[in-house]
Amino acid sequence: MAGVLSCGRFRLDLTTPKIMAILNVTPDSFSGDGLLKRRDDILRRAEQAVEEGAHLLDLGGESSRPGAESVSESEELDRVIPIVEALAGWDIPLSVDTVKPAVMTAAIGAGAAMINDINALRMPGALAAVAASEAAVCLMHMQGAPRTMQAAPHYDDVVAEVTSALTERVDAVCASGVARERILIDPGFGFGKTLAHNLALFRALPQLSSLTPVLAGVSRKSMLGAITGQPVEARVVASAVAAALAVQLGAVCVRVHDVAATRDALAVLDAVRS
Repeated sequence: MAGVLSCGRFRLDLTTPKIMAILNVTPDSFSGDGLLKRRDDILRRAEQAVEEGAHLLDLGGESSRPGAESVSESEELDRVIPIVEALAGWDIPLSVDTVKPAVMTAAIGAGAAMINDINALRMPGALAAVAASEAAVCLMHMQGAPRTMQAAPHYDDVVAEVTSALTERVDAVCASGVARERILIDPGFGFGKTLAHNLALFRALPQLSSLTPVLAGVSRKSMLGAITGQPVEARVVASAVAAALAVQLGAVCVRVHDVAATRDALAVLDAVRS
């Protein structure tokens, strides 16, 4: 399914893997990299990510870590929109990680080229907000809500159920008038899944990628901690390896904290495959 991702004024060639750099404008990121109210630090982090090889920047103003409380619409707008405005003129697509239609609309109006929605545009008004624009969208699968999603998640067949749910959302988004070349899907590693669920979905990336281009986000997540025994700040190597494996299995984009390490891992993968 790899081809082109149309996102606002950008068209990304998906025949080579793309790195999405995470920029958390929150006080409570699980990875400890939140940059709330430190505008200069955020812009420096963004500049560093671009220099290290990021192809997209993903800006989030509400933590979606397990147990996270929701943030008000006004607070999220105050966190996100000034940074979108500051970054919108850069020659790189800017994604905004949000579930709120008002934030989507304001972000797109301020120059965002993509919406990254852990709720897959299910909130009333979200689908219309994206359909009225030229922005791309990433539709993620999540069982439950961030505050409770890791409380004994259960599936009869995690691969079949996630595939079905994402297929339904892609069909709904396409029916609203959004072209397929504007859509990515994300299996939602760690969002209402046990380690066994996450590994099953990882192995199923070729199957998922045959449906719609896949974004994989496993950077520094607890599944890597469970595998390696490492705390979150020591999961750089595991994250880079996981990103390379995701691309090898069909993902066209990886969402990461550590851009340089991911870039190098993908360079090795590309050399071997070439």
